[in-house]
Amino acid sequence: MISTKSVEQLETDERRTPWYKILYVQTILAVLIGIAIGHFLPTLGKQLEPLSKGFIALIKMMIGPIIFCTVVHGIASIGDLKRLGRLGLKALIYFEVISTIALIVGLLVVNVLRPGDGFTKPGETFHAEVSEETTAKANAAIEASKEQSHVDFFLHIIPTTFMGAFVSGDLLQVLFISFLVAIAILSMGERGEPALRFFEYVTLIFFGVMNLVVRFAPLGALGAMSFTISQHGLGTLGKLLYLMVGFYLTSAIFVFLVLGTIAWFSGFSIVRFLIYIKEELVLVLGTSSSETALPGLMKKTQALGCSKTTVNFVIPTGYSFNLDGTNIYMSMAAIFLAQATNTQLSIWEQVSLLAIAMLTSKGSSGVTGAGFVTLAATLQVVPRIPIEALPLLLGIDRFMSECRAITNFIGNGVATIVISRWEKELTVEELQKNLG
Repeated sequence: MISTKSVEQLETDERRTPWYKILYVQTILAVLIGIAIGHFLPTLGKQLEPLSKGFIALIKMMIGPIIFCTVVHGIASIGDLKRLGRLGLKALIYFEVISTIALIVGLLVVNVLRPGDGFTKPGETFHAEVSEETTAKANAAIEASKEQSHVDFFLHIIPTTFMGAFVSGDLLQVLFISFLVAIAILSMGERGEPALRFFEYVTLIFFGVMNLVVRFAPLGALGAMSFTISQHGLGTLGKLLYLMVGFYLTSAIFVFLVLGTIAWFSGFSIVRFLIYIKEELVLVLGTSSSETALPGLMKKTQALGCSKTTVNFVIPTGYSFNLDGTNIYMSMAAIFLAQATNTQLSIWEQVSLLAIAMLTSKGSSGVTGAGFVTLAATLQVVPRIPIEALPLLLGIDRFMSECRAITNFIGNGVATIVISRWEKELTVEELQKNLG
């Protein structure tokens, strides 16, 4: 069986490790050094971008196999198709309800703050003063998201070949074949036990590789922050800073008010949970990808008392279907662009935009930049908002991506505990004790 350390063992190991060898401390230092390099040595900062790109590429390389193995093992180990249906239904209902709330929260806040006002004077035609390089990057995102109908969206979930899902890195395709393989093993009964053990041990191998890769997180954080600051600079953000602060504020409101209320009803404190996963949060912040901390979140939720079956099912599935931070970003960014271009949208048009965002956000993983592409996909089906305004957001997307990833990550952790409580796998007393 895959072993998980108790909370006490994790805390003891952390106390015994010298501070300079703790990964999240190294990541914090790397972020600070990266900001300094980007500000004082911008030329060097731009040259360090490959560190970030290389690290993200390593993470993307591993996430498909890890999700495949954990989902297959999680479903196949349930042992009962009825329980699988019950667990899947609970997860789906939770994901869709919370995702809708996230979209609504983003919609309400952006209409109250109105960060896009003032970019274009009434009666004037919108004109974005952005560089050719920025426009080219935005156009690439637009092309990547063009013309996908609802039917195309669902057909795209089916990979061309079995291995094609891993080659493309599309998490929805990986989840699709994971479900098929898991149900096949589950239907075999006792004859499927060897296959179940095989996936258990292969998961150990992939988690071991991921643990090696994550050790390079400080280098990835250093490269990402130094390049971002050298490329855009904190002083050049201008009015976009208002949107960015508003997005961070909205995400904080969602985490502490919405998720905090859900946590309270489930018998635990959201603040204590955030302290419990602080190392993973720093890792996500530094790398701007929630996938880097996937193994840590799975281990820690199991250490809390959630069953391995629930953890292996809910967390990987949530990486495609429970993207709270991405949903908040989608609603806020789209309405911001409408405000910046003096595009008046009725309440019903904004609601329809929300419904479209519910679809286009599915499959957007925690990798940097995914939210920007899904926003481009959303704007494709809302032609009243000029797509030419999209480059406005590119300069701050790296900063927005960090908040998206952290909010997605926290949301999936809370979802796992809540669904585990619904399944009566752990008591309030056990949860309180393990949170410390």
